[in-house]
Amino acid sequence: MRRGRSVLLLLLLSLLQAASGVARSADWPQWRGPTRDGHVGADEPAVQALPRERKPLWTVSIGGGHSSPVVAGGRLLFLDEDGRREVAHLLEAGTGREQWRTPFADRLEDEWGAGPRSTPLIDGDRAYVQSCSGEFRCLNLADGGVLWSLSFEKDYGVKFLGARGPETAVAARRGNNGSAVADGDAVIVPVGSTNGASLVCCDMRTGRVLWTAGREEAAYSSPVVAPLAGVRQVVYLSADSLMGFERASGRLLWRQPLRTFARRHAATPVVFGNRVVVNSHTFGMVCFEIARRADGLAAVEVWRNPDLRVNLATPVFVEGHLYSQGPARDYLCVEATRGEVKWSRTGFGQGRRDYASTLVLGENLLVLTEDGTLVLLAADPERYRELGRLQVSGNTWSHPAYANGRLYVRDGRQLSCLDLGAGP
Repeated sequence: MRRGRSVLLLLLLSLLQAASGVARSADWPQWRGPTRDGHVGADEPAVQALPRERKPLWTVSIGGGHSSPVVAGGRLLFLDEDGRREVAHLLEAGTGREQWRTPFADRLEDEWGAGPRSTPLIDGDRAYVQSCSGEFRCLNLADGGVLWSLSFEKDYGVKFLGARGPETAVAARRGNNGSAVADGDAVIVPVGSTNGASLVCCDMRTGRVLWTAGREEAAYSSPVVAPLAGVRQVVYLSADSLMGFERASGRLLWRQPLRTFARRHAATPVVFGNRVVVNSHTFGMVCFEIARRADGLAAVEVWRNPDLRVNLATPVFVEGHLYSQGPARDYLCVEATRGEVKWSRTGFGQGRRDYASTLVLGENLLVLTEDGTLVLLAADPERYRELGRLQVSGNTWSHPAYANGRLYVRDGRQLSCLDLGAGP
């Protein structure tokens, strides 16, 4: 009888978690996954091989955009454009059936395509979406209704210039690509105002501003939250520097200038231990250690490799090594403590965009190249070991989502769900 009650309690708890949208380790609720570092949840099944042919469980037609899908509690959220507006869509993750759609901003298009470029966020019973022009919305996950909003231009003076603006590659010209991060009861948004609001921290439920920080424009990078040198902080790569802000107050803890001519930093900072690695087309790859000094914290350069000019891709960290799309149509492994290249494999990239998304599944990597090829690799620092490959989409800059053994991948026309949990 007691055993039966225990089973019933566990079942009820599971149902309550699903109903409330609580993110679990098998969810993919934000940019780069449950822990914002490209690693899938610990409960996910291992993938040792890829299917022999592409047989999606479902496929739906979608509009343009480079935004990535997110998955939580059996629901999938993605952003696209319908020819006039940027639109948020909620689907049943298992079937692809649409539950609601909410237009939330005017459509943007330039020579890199049309549609949203920032990845949405699901937290509990709410969703958070951001347009290219800097319109941020909190939506009710149940019906897509707008609960509160923030405008980069109206609230903080960040005027969106579009592709015809001055020759600068900051977000105000090329679109707000950086994705907000949730932490506790707050959501931190990369606004990019030079009037004291590079980052804006809001109460997730009400939208009340808790703090603003920084005076630098946004590039395309996304903030991350992590403990460094004993202090929980928001690490952010702006158009001009790498910075750390105290998470609770927004106080600037340290700043390292990294200004480049293009000011187009796109990769998300990678944090391991007390170190932060960033990469850019101009300065290459750099590692800083966040260290305590008598007057506070400082970013101390540990190594710099100017040859690793990785433009758009963010590396993943696995057991002391960084794996990433390389700068020369290659894929590479870098020793993370010294910045030395362990190996490089050609055949990745097309020469103009050179992008790949990397997911970590235990001892293996799933790499989605920009031409839509999915490559399964061993996370082996000694040599390149390819375990399989499969064409899964058309050309894409969108990071895939992975939840419950299923890969959700999009290009400019379709969003598909593929079952990878069972192997070939």
